[in-house]
Amino acid sequence: MSFAARQQQAEAVWQEFIQPARLRVLIGSATCGRAAGSLEVMQAFAEELTKAGLREATDLVEVGCLGMCYAEVLVELRGRDGKRVLYQGVEPRHVADLVQTQLVQGEIFQPLALALMENGEETTPAFYELPMIKPQVRIVLRNCGIIDPTNIDHYLARGGYAGMTRAFALGPAQVIEEMKASGLRGRGGAGFPTGVKWGFARNSVADQKYVICNADEGDPGAFMDRSVLEGDPHAVLEGLLIAGYAIGATVGYVYCRAEYPLAIERLQGAIAQMREQGFLGTDILGSGFDFDIIIKKGAGAFVCGEETSLMQSIEGKRGMPLSKPPFPAVSGLFGKPTNINNVETLAAVSAIMEKGAAWYAGYGTEKSRGTKTFALAGKINRTGLIEVPMGIPLKMIIEDIGGGVLGGKPFKAVQTGGPSGGCIPAQFIDLAVDYEHLAEVGSIMGSGGMIVIDTESCMVDMARYFLTFTENESCGKCVPCRMGTQHLLRILTDITKGKGNLGQIETLRKIGDTMKSASLCGLGQTAANPVLTTLRYFEDEYRAHIEDKKCPAGACRALITFTIVAARCTGCGACLRACPVAAISGVKKHAHSIDQQLCIQCGSCRQVCKFEAVLVN
Repeated sequence: MSFAARQQQAEAVWQEFIQPARLRVLIGSATCGRAAGSLEVMQAFAEELTKAGLREATDLVEVGCLGMCYAEVLVELRGRDGKRVLYQGVEPRHVADLVQTQLVQGEIFQPLALALMENGEETTPAFYELPMIKPQVRIVLRNCGIIDPTNIDHYLARGGYAGMTRAFALGPAQVIEEMKASGLRGRGGAGFPTGVKWGFARNSVADQKYVICNADEGDPGAFMDRSVLEGDPHAVLEGLLIAGYAIGATVGYVYCRAEYPLAIERLQGAIAQMREQGFLGTDILGSGFDFDIIIKKGAGAFVCGEETSLMQSIEGKRGMPLSKPPFPAVSGLFGKPTNINNVETLAAVSAIMEKGAAWYAGYGTEKSRGTKTFALAGKINRTGLIEVPMGIPLKMIIEDIGGGVLGGKPFKAVQTGGPSGGCIPAQFIDLAVDYEHLAEVGSIMGSGGMIVIDTESCMVDMARYFLTFTENESCGKCVPCRMGTQHLLRILTDITKGKGNLGQIETLRKIGDTMKSASLCGLGQTAANPVLTTLRYFEDEYRAHIEDKKCPAGACRALITFTIVAARCTGCGACLRACPVAAISGVKKHAHSIDQQLCIQCGSCRQVCKFEAVLVN
């Protein structure tokens, strides 16, 4: 069957799926949705639909993550009238009402309704007018939450593998030029131009070449790659195939951490479908191109996000970085020319090859083209996965998309780039988010973690937290990283306990600068960023810990005490019940008190008090 005929077949399947002839229930069931209870919700729908006699007339489908993690479990229902409604916070106890109200009676279940989607699939739904969604441009996330990720027909009907066939028509050299013209830069953190990188590997002469998809996402608070693999695996695999074609590789690897079982399951299913369709194997679609894909499970070492460490792991060796040169494009996996891109980059590649370089380059800024996904987390009202044009103001991400800081507290800083990134203070709230502007303030784009920090967070403790991670994840091969992370963590720990001295501020800077200039790989070169940027913008907090033995944010346990203001306390007992060590005493409707000898400074009392009666000193 020709590719055009296969597309027509897939389009027929998709039209049947989107037409209102059948009832439909879509459940956001990526890892985030499952953690919130989506599988239990799905089971409840299966039972309630059966009771109502509607099971055979209803498509009950798991889809990927729509990105609005704060609103999980998300469910979209389509009734007999074709009206589509997106519901938020769905629990099994709500399912009977949802089935009866919309699928039986044709009405909207107002308590959980988030957005009324317009009839049909071709018009712009109200979903795209939601505050969190409206500023976004969904290219990498174009299919997530919309298609059944286990159905290749859905991907084909929405333009899938058209980029592959276009690449075959253009030829490898022109595909590389298309990538260069698009302005796509590697989304794994370094931001190196993708087309240029492919050109290096293309020009290397060898009997065997490899392409690798780096899906070893290890940043705390990051879940971009996982969500794409779970919601749209074919977009990534098509991009990997195109990369292989461009550089002349016949084997591709997807290096995915074993901690992502659902992503691996989706990948395995998608690869099997590619083989069935003739998109993998020998002479793919008569192009003369041979290609196959292998999944390699990683053990979850953060350092294996670095290219040479990743390749060492695939070869069965301990994941430790190698000195460069030679670079992977010359001598990589098994000593052969190798190209490595991350999940987001490859998902963008398949879209670029389908719609063209000029289309993609129309988004973003002159030096940072296209879009970027971010995992929006921390003290923010609307946590989730977003995709925005490069150059968008940081303020728009935090206030318009994220809905502002949790609890209405003042915005203090944002950590970008994960544990290797920097803390950007509130004074740069209008900063354009792209590679160049982030670098100017001492941070990095990284793979796309974005953690929002409020005034109740201590910047010294934040730096200590990230150093705890990088010190533990250092492979130990080079001295600057191995010893540097240890010394930084020891000093930061002392300062948060009130045991620091002023001379240690300069010591932190010296160690950090040494690590940046002398470490072997990107882990060590960037591990000091949280320390250096917090010193740059929040040195006063370091000095308060050292000189005054106080934590201004009230976060470092060794330097704070909690007290209850009797005039504000109503005696509700919430703090008493929340205290894990029974340090609070009092009777109902009378002011309570805290036994300082028993208190462990956990802050539970402060978190549950609705009357601001608990103060931190």
